[in-house]
Amino acid sequence: MCQIEKYILQKIKKSPIHMTLIDPEKTYPKQALEIAKAAEGAGTSAIMIGGSTLTTPYNLDKIIKAIKKKVKIPIILFPGNISGVCKYADAIWFMSLLNSTNRYFITGAQILAAPLVKKYSLEPIPLGYIIVGEGGTAAIIGQARPIPYNKPEISALYALAAQYLGMHFVYLEAGSGATKPVPSNMIKLVRSYIDIPIIVGGGIRTGIDIQNAVKAGANIVVTGTIVEKEALIKEKIADLVNNLHDK
Repeated sequence: MCQIEKYILQKIKKSPIHMTLIDPEKTYPKQALEIAKAAEGAGTSAIMIGGSTLTTPYNLDKIIKAIKKKVKIPIILFPGNISGVCKYADAIWFMSLLNSTNRYFITGAQILAAPLVKKYSLEPIPLGYIIVGEGGTAAIIGQARPIPYNKPEISALYALAAQYLGMHFVYLEAGSGATKPVPSNMIKLVRSYIDIPIIVGGGIRTGIDIQNAVKAGANIVVTGTIVEKEALIKEKIADLVNNLHDK
């Protein structure tokens, strides 16, 4: 087991954790640094960098280099394609979009990215990525068939397959800016099927959303859109982090 994955597992063994997602397509280096610093100060456990649309490698490099100078928590790439691979990060969610209809997003992009991950000495963390509900841009770009919220058993089957294929984490993704987060009953059913950690993201805006996800079995909760729009970033993230713990 590598360093960043070990760090994550040690954290979630104690309690669920929060990660902040920064989209390099929507931020500049100075703004990204401000978000990352505020998030770290508020108790987020890692910074994820990535988005569904393509960004220029130059801008991605500048953003991650700026954050690395001032922030100590890990930076984990969350790439939508091979253009999202950057040598300055600490690790990468090496993920397969399991319910894509295009095999490029299941194994093709990974084959192309693997040599870069090795060359840059990035720590790969195997991840089964499952898009549910509205799906947002991720579903469109990834040519996925989002799993309806009223079909939680399908998500559970995908998640179990991910575990049996050797993936270390499962990510239930409602999509950036989704009107509703992943429902509790879906998370709960997935939790009953698998032993590996569950990440939940998309549509999470309030402490209640966080509490519902955690009580249902989520180990990691990711928020992104809210930090792009929220003026009081540190205060907002602190409120979300506080709601990770049973009240």
